[in-house]
Amino acid sequence: MGDRPGAVLVLTNACDVTADVVLRLLADRRVPVVRFDPGADPPGGASLTARYGPGGQQRGTLRTVSRTLDLSEVRSVWVRRPSPYEPPPGMAERDGRFAAAQAFWGTGGILASLPGAHYVNHPWLIRNAEYKPAQLAAASRSGFLVPNTVITENPEEAREFCSRQPGGAVYKPLWDSRYRTARGAARQVWVRGVDPAEITDAVSVCPHLFQAEVPKAFDVRVTAVGDRLFGVRIESPDLDWRRRQDLMSCAPVEVPGPVARSVGAYLAEFRLTFGTFDFAVTADGSWYFLECNANGQWAWQPPGTTAAIAGALADQLEKGADT
Repeated sequence: MGDRPGAVLVLTNACDVTADVVLRLLADRRVPVVRFDPGADPPGGASLTARYGPGGQQRGTLRTVSRTLDLSEVRSVWVRRPSPYEPPPGMAERDGRFAAAQAFWGTGGILASLPGAHYVNHPWLIRNAEYKPAQLAAASRSGFLVPNTVITENPEEAREFCSRQPGGAVYKPLWDSRYRTARGAARQVWVRGVDPAEITDAVSVCPHLFQAEVPKAFDVRVTAVGDRLFGVRIESPDLDWRRRQDLMSCAPVEVPGPVARSVGAYLAEFRLTFGTFDFAVTADGSWYFLECNANGQWAWQPPGTTAAIAGALADQLEKGADT
């Protein structure tokens, strides 16, 4: 490794401490790195220019406050946690919306089209893999066990489905949408159990996801970096372990061969290099697929697991695209 020239471009926000773990490894390996937040940096002095011409000619330059990067010499792009494209401060609302949209399609389009770069993961592939219905369909095709699920905006369908689940049913949001109360307080929508009697006609305003509750003995998070898998068993008093992470505990766990093969098939279908998979595991050892985040967090895991994932990511970014 390390024989491929070019820098690693890391797209993330300034407060992303998870990225710092990998960047320290790349620095130790003397791999050049440029860190850039496309949603926040340009108004502060950074600039991005791309030129296109006949015969497929493509050149470009990224300038930050500390680096100048030739876009044709990027070996890898790590799409971590860039800020959303927001209107520049102080700009009128209609002008700001226009500017933010132009940045999304212009800056985002340039950064997603770097010739010969290895993406972990490509931003368009991340978006494709974020749709829950697509995840469930791909998981089934990949050989995972998938809980019975319905996505509907029909209250009668929802009540009928939930009443037929012998172990009960849960509700899950289809996307981690921002939700605020009438007073403006932010609220997180967690996975929770559902009584069919509480389902009202309000379901009709948008699609809702209801799923059979898995009689789990514990949860598992599997982080995949290429063909390397890192599993942790999660013990939590909550149905949704993310709700009170201070009460959960986790320890490394082996990933069974059939599950590992399904992970590989799933990543291949979405053309992903990285993914974090969540499973509910029953007392008889059945692993039920819950979801996969193509850009999930991982640095909260036990130190040994976190270090191993960071090393695997550094390896991916250092090697660049396969030739």
